[in-house]
Amino acid sequence: MPALLKKVSTITEKGQVTVPKSVREALGLGYGGRVAFYIDENRHVSIEKEIEDEDDPVVDSFLTFLSQDMEKHPEHVQEFPAALRQRMMELTKGMQVDLDEPIIGDVTI
Repeated sequence: MPALLKKVSTITEKGQVTVPKSVREALGLGYGGRVAFYIDENRHVSIEKEIEDEDDPVVDSFLTFLSQDMEKHPEHVQEFPAALRQRMMELTKGMQVDLDEPIIGDVTI
């Protein structure tokens, strides 16, 4: 089967590879996206977008702990202090962030 796209990346000293933007776009990958590598008997490698269907047990345990603690101790749940809110507003003043916007350029993962 002929390739629809060929892109070349270099492996770093740490064994990392930059996934080219066109490949990320073709796979629908963004920052933090996961990929699976498959190697066949002829040593041909393919890459697929990894669909995460398993929950992370560490994160799940932590979120359960937080939820239970907030139920037991609602007094612990407080709004940010005014000074911290003001500082966050100063640091982000004029920033426009679209979390659904695609990442532009190469990303090393």
